[in-house]
Amino acid sequence: MIRLDIIAGARPNFMKIAPIIEALKPYEGKIKYRLVHTGQHYDEKMSGSFFRELGIPSPDVNLEVGSGTQAEQTSRIMTRYESLLMQSPADCCLVVGDVTSTMACSITAKKMGLKVVHVEAGIRSRDLSMPEEINRMVTDAITDYCFTTSEVANENLRELGHGEDNICFVGNTMIDTLLKNMDRLKRPQVWDDLSLKEGHYFVMTLHRPANVDEERKLAELIDEVVLGARSLPIVFPVHPRTAKVLKKLGIQSENLHMIGPLGYLEFNYLVKNAFAVITDSGGITEETTVMNVPCLTLRDNTERPETITLGTNELVGTDPSEIAPFMKRLHEGQWKKGQIPPLWDGKTGQRIAKLLLEKLG
Repeated sequence: MIRLDIIAGARPNFMKIAPIIEALKPYEGKIKYRLVHTGQHYDEKMSGSFFRELGIPSPDVNLEVGSGTQAEQTSRIMTRYESLLMQSPADCCLVVGDVTSTMACSITAKKMGLKVVHVEAGIRSRDLSMPEEINRMVTDAITDYCFTTSEVANENLRELGHGEDNICFVGNTMIDTLLKNMDRLKRPQVWDDLSLKEGHYFVMTLHRPANVDEERKLAELIDEVVLGARSLPIVFPVHPRTAKVLKKLGIQSENLHMIGPLGYLEFNYLVKNAFAVITDSGGITEETTVMNVPCLTLRDNTERPETITLGTNELVGTDPSEIAPFMKRLHEGQWKKGQIPPLWDGKTGQRIAKLLLEKLG
């Protein structure tokens, strides 16, 4: 029996592990998993309904590390996960994505002699100012089996010296979750409140420090988006980090509608039916690519280049003056036609479950 720890530390992690847990059901007699929530991020949306909505079982363990600096969180995750492993050992630690929990648990597991599996390995932004990039680099350096989303990620890992036996091109579990729930997306209340119409509004999300921490920069970005929207409604679910800055600025516009965070099914309903999405999130660029919705990414780099080379995403940058030309192309119907990257087919979880048995059995 393979004893497998599955680690999640933030809401997107749970969306990535949901298909893996579902796919492990046929292997119950061979793989026994323990779902470990590090408690890295507190999120009021992470209620029992969130787990039921996505078919995720409640975590077996919550390390309850809470908030803090990067170093504080890392140290608490490591010491608490180490304590768990000492009390109740495992054979393998599976981590996903690039949050602090990903790096901290992989280091702890490796030092205690466990095999480490990294789902979404090999992606790179080449931007060392991003904490996530450090997490990716450290995790991949000690990972035994790298499960990847693209050929670009495979090549990044080859450059690091990983052999072909260690690199497993499996696809994208976030897309498994999206495709499974596409028929279950829920119309949020804001749809009726604003009398939204399919293809006639924008969705915007902003949370990265480069965009939201500097008040003047954030104000200029939003001003350019409002101007470029040409009176179309902009639905802006506001990240708590961004809300603090916006409150100081007092930004208002007739077509800018700032709302609270939405659940997974409601948010993706808005994305699916939007004219376009404006974001600085990596995960959303993957979802818009699959849903064939134009996406403008307000970042200077991306760790998901396939959403640009193949998908509907364009890298706009963080300079507010660069937004207008992209908005013009959008309104003139000149946005590129995207395609879905290879293996983003809803079967990634199944491939991962099969490989876990092959590699660890």
